Amino acid sequence: MNKEDTFLKIINETVKDNSYLGDDCAYIKDLNLLISQDTLYEDIHFSFSYFTPYTLGKKAVLVNISDIFAGGGIPLYITISLSGNLDEGFIKEFYEGVNEIIEKYNIKLIGGDLTGGCKTVISISIIGYTKNPSGRKNAQFGYNLYLAGFHGSSAMGLKLLQEGCRDYDNELIKAHIEPVLYPEISNAVMNNAKDKYAMTDTSDGLFNALDKIRAESKTGFDIQYDKILKRVDDKNLVLFGGEDYGLLIALSSDDSQILDKFNIPKIGTVTNTNKIIIDGKEIIEDKSFNHFK
Repeated sequence: MNKEDTFLKIINETVKDNSYLGDDCAYIKDLNLLISQDTLYEDIHFSFSYFTPYTLGKKAVLVNISDIFAGGGIPLYITISLSGNLDEGFIKEFYEGVNEIIEKYNIKLIGGDLTGGCKTVISISIIGYTKNPSGRKNAQFGYNLYLAGFHGSSAMGLKLLQEGCRDYDNELIKAHIEPVLYPEISNAVMNNAKDKYAMTDTSDGLFNALDKIRAESKTGFDIQYDKILKRVDDKNLVLFGGEDYGLLIALSSDDSQILDKFNIPKIGTVTNTNKIIIDGKEIIEDKSFNHFK
């Protein structure tokens, strides 16, 4: 268990009512709302050696929108807290990036906070609507497992950036700077699924996403590696590289036809083994990025 999982375990054991914890978003049933929050910290989640304030503004919003789509919802409102050694130029450029994304997804910026600081830190809260939310605990034995998006691309793009490449037209670098999201897929599942379904994004790595659903639903997976869409040959990056923001979806056989028109690969099935099996071999060690190392 890594430190983040240890901290989350402590939080769950300390907070008496932890019923809203454990998914990409908190689901407020009485209001049909999804709420999530993400924080990006300079030199941990991004570097100004390859991000501009404009591209950072775009990505900061996109990674939060991804949580709402993973929750089976439609994003509506955001608040942004921004701290750092800020100036007028940074603010203008950052919010130009923010504005481009919120206009694209018809989201309203409704507030936030500005403070000074030594490093740039962005914390965004996002609110969305759902009529049929996903849940990591909803995967059941016999469900089909689907995966939208290419995996390993963002991690390889980051590697290229760290090595000094600045070809922003490179598809791997673009995958890291401005991730692709899947609103149409999320909306189709939310609107049409008759049975409970599990869905999460792969922001912390594909294996990490699998492991979270496995733990919450007390199931396992039997997966074919060659069914996973990828543009890189490195298996470690495909399974453990983060920030691809794909959608991992477990659907009942009756609901699986929802995805037919999207040409999303079925990568495997949900089992009752409590193990993640890929090409007949159990994968145990999670090599995903650890914020607290």
